[in-house]
Amino acid sequence: MQRMQATELAKYLTTSKPLLVDVREPWEFEICQLADSINIPMATIPNNLHQILEADECVIICHHGVRSMNVIQYLMQQDIDHLINLDGGVDAWAQAVDRDMALY
Repeated sequence: MQRMQATELAKYLTTSKPLLVDVREPWEFEICQLADSINIPMATIPNNLHQILEADECVIICHHGVRSMNVIQYLMQQDIDHLINLDGGVDAWAQAVDRDMALY
């Protein structure tokens, strides 16, 4: 598991195309999300492991980085290790990368 700050991830995304998995609830995802991210709410991760397994690399995203870390811990228990946590979540992204992104 790797961890990236918002600015690090923004730079990384210019050269790499990992699967961006947002584990927030749908109502949160509607407010704001990273471009090209998919919404797989935390509670539904076990039923959607195939999407994560099929990706070469996944960035796990939530609001502040706590839920994403919990999801990563679960995924690592499933022997999935091609994971990046967005430290600080979409909140950090909005403050450091996309100042036009809605905050909540």
